[in-house]
Amino acid sequence: MNLGEVAPTIDALLAMGVDELGLRLLYLLWETERRGSPISFRRLMEHNFPYVYAGNRQAYRDGPYPGRAYEAGLAVAEGWSWLEGQGLLVPLIGDRHTLATEERTLSRRAREIAQEPRLASTTRLLPKEALHPLIREDVWSLFHRGKYDSAVFEAMKAVEVRVREVSGLQAKDIGTHLMRKAFDPATGPLTDHFTEPAEREARSALFAGAIGSYKNPQSHRHVALDDPGEASEIIMLACHLLRIVEARSRAPRHAP
Repeated sequence: MNLGEVAPTIDALLAMGVDELGLRLLYLLWETERRGSPISFRRLMEHNFPYVYAGNRQAYRDGPYPGRAYEAGLAVAEGWSWLEGQGLLVPLIGDRHTLATEERTLSRRAREIAQEPRLASTTRLLPKEALHPLIREDVWSLFHRGKYDSAVFEAMKAVEVRVREVSGLQAKDIGTHLMRKAFDPATGPLTDHFTEPAEREARSALFAGAIGSYKNPQSHRHVALDDPGEASEIIMLACHLLRIVEARSRAPRHAP
């Protein structure tokens, strides 16, 4: 249970969000269990920071983050708590079906995540900080649980909802029709009239094409999407579209 496998430096560890750190811990704990070793928060800390100065907040020496171990311990505690809160790390059932006091084990869902090899690399494919705030939490979580089709659908649905909100169009305006209406080259409320007509038409086609290709099909039928690389690219496209919409919400609607 070497924390150096989770993050090589303290700065890398502290830069992670609690969910990203929790998922990286998950793989470390899974490997520990596979080797037949019990897992608990106490054992994790003792293995990495074996010496304690009693009563000193800079409690641990040596280990993977010398001199910064107290900060590291707090971050790891957050990641551990996130795993428990998500139902990924659960109490171990001991003798007579009682719960062990300290020991934990991976839940069924956690084992599904840990045993999918591609999930181990998804953090690099879709960094959380790169996502638009409107989809950062829900879409990132779906993606890193391997729910690529759901992540793509939610990302594109957020684009559709935000376009409708900013343009002031009605609930009945949906899908590609909504995009064509919102970005109509002549009358669209989100159209940039400072640009050339051909560019306005291209932007209308960009939004309609994205929604028509990646959101509408998943609204009506099951669409298999099992490639995290492809899913991450579509999600980043949704982020780009959301940033365009936010820019148009603050910009003048008509050329002088």
